[in-house]
Amino acid sequence: MIEAIGLTKTFKLYRTPSDRLLESLLRRPRHRRHTALQDISFAVEPGETLGILGRNGAGKSTLLKLLTGVLLPDSGELRIQGKLTGLLELGTGFDMGLTGLQNIERNGRLLGMTGDEIAERHAAIIDFSELGEYIEEPLRTYSSGMAMRLAFSIAIHADPACFLVDEALSVGDAHFQQKCIRRIKQFRDNGGSLIFVSHDLNAVKVLCDRAIVLERGRVVASGTPEAAVNHYNRIIADLDDEPMRPSLEPAPGYGNLALEIIEAELRGEGSGSEVLSAGEGATVRLRVAARETIPVFTLGILIRDRFGQDIFGTNTYFLEHPLAAEAGDTLTVELSFPMNLAPGKYTLTAALHSEHNHLQQCYHWCDNLLRFEVAGIQGPVFYGIARLEPRIRSFREGAAPLTSQLAGVAG
Repeated sequence: MIEAIGLTKTFKLYRTPSDRLLESLLRRPRHRRHTALQDISFAVEPGETLGILGRNGAGKSTLLKLLTGVLLPDSGELRIQGKLTGLLELGTGFDMGLTGLQNIERNGRLLGMTGDEIAERHAAIIDFSELGEYIEEPLRTYSSGMAMRLAFSIAIHADPACFLVDEALSVGDAHFQQKCIRRIKQFRDNGGSLIFVSHDLNAVKVLCDRAIVLERGRVVASGTPEAAVNHYNRIIADLDDEPMRPSLEPAPGYGNLALEIIEAELRGEGSGSEVLSAGEGATVRLRVAARETIPVFTLGILIRDRFGQDIFGTNTYFLEHPLAAEAGDTLTVELSFPMNLAPGKYTLTAALHSEHNHLQQCYHWCDNLLRFEVAGIQGPVFYGIARLEPRIRSFREGAAPLTSQLAGVAG
């Protein structure tokens, strides 16, 4: 278990290195204080995964360094039961002049493993890293992905009670990332705690039980991963003029409202309702009111499943269909597509913004604006969350190809 109670950390910032020297000689302050973290409190129970979200500079890395003992808090209390290891910045604890084998010994001891433990887990660490013969080469010859493989493999085999993961998992190929995620889930299922820091919002939703959002060194939101992600999106839009509050109250939307979504519906072409079948045509209809003249803007949609995972998103910018409005206009925008999603319950988020995302100008963002259900399947049965509609081609060698298609697939 990890419990943080009122953690605060400040740093002295100097304009130049000479100011630091002059301060020590003249005994006069030549610095300003920066509060990286202020009054941070949370708890992580055994078997629980906590996500941490925040913009660059919000205090995430400082918090992880406090948890791993790299830094000490100025005030507050940190209670940790059991061994805690972390996969923070790539290369931490590594000697680039040593081989991968030698760094297993070195890094393992830094993580608190004994010589016997390292020897016992030596083969498993190498096998999991999939480095093969490169394990005998110096780390300076490794790519960032190879270094991440070795770092993760050592850290996860250190038998921690709690595992800290920063953005390092974003490095490397998809195969190894998936392997790491499976190992993390296994670690959690066996009772291990996990603190996961990432800008990959979908990974936070999939892996975490709870999440907190940091902004300017404070916890400004704490709750379910989906609600935390929605709050984080609101922060990065730079539109929250109200003081940050440690709450995740649902809101009808946010933005500067130069454009506003005033009506929305999703209907199946066959069912005529928000309950439709997989493979059935669907139409999303949105009415937009313009309070100002906007020469070019973008309308986007995002579909999420019942776990809050992002399933599909697109917008008129990507579809090369620019929109425009004059003050006083009311526009109707329709997006039609086959609903090739597995049966289940979903939500649809809609947004009006400039260019390809909402980071420049966010006119109106509405999380979970619509709810709909996919019930039953039209056409061939499929497994998973999406129907990809493959074409099948089979032939005898030396003979003309025989081409067939799945039923319901356009030629």
